[in-house]
Amino acid sequence: MADLERPERLQIMLTAEELAALENWRFEKRMPSRSAAVRELLRRGLAAEGFLTAAQGAKSQDFGILPDSEVSPGSGGD
Repeated sequence: MADLERPERLQIMLTAEELAALENWRFEKRMPSRSAAVRELLRRGLAAEGFLTAAQGAKSQDFGILPDSEVSPGSGGD
């Protein structure tokens, strides 16, 4: 197997609405791939200041990428 430039793999679960938001942002910014878009968003997020630290006992489902008002009832979480 050829050596990968990025040998680490990260798997995340998204709702249909979150995936649509990611894809819309990706196409708007002309990102070459979904992975490139996620890496760019991670880079921007890690460089940002003023975000909250997760509370003790926080659950993964507490961290969506869309405001609660944009998530349709019954769309689930993870």
